Amino acid sequence: MVPEGLYYTKEHEWTKVAGDTATIGITDHAQEQLGEITFADLPAVGDKLSAGTEFASVESSKAASDVYSPIAGEVVEVNSALDAKPELINDDCYGQGWICKARITDKSGLDKLMDAKKYEDYLKGL
Repeated sequence: MVPEGLYYTKEHEWTKVAGDTATIGITDHAQEQLGEITFADLPAVGDKLSAGTEFASVESSKAASDVYSPIAGEVVEVNSALDAKPELINDDCYGQGWICKARITDKSGLDKLMDAKKYEDYLKGL
């Protein structure tokens, strides 16, 4: 499942852009590979994000995995629901399972991300 209208990274993060705000999460492929997510280490509001650098992590019964920012920006909101229910990432990774929202500081970085079609093609090559 690869929704249209989002941007994707090769590390399996997605971002949805609305104005200068990006909502960021991990893809369905990523959550499937991890298995049942048991813990999410979230960024803090005010944290600065650099595209391609780790800003959060998720843990499952199988593994721990870093989450990399698809954009440069500043965290303006975190999904605190994940503190009590990290499995929301498994249940609804593109909806209620988002990780954070950030104010984008460099929109040119979006040009380096994949659209849904390119991401689907990338997954086929794995």
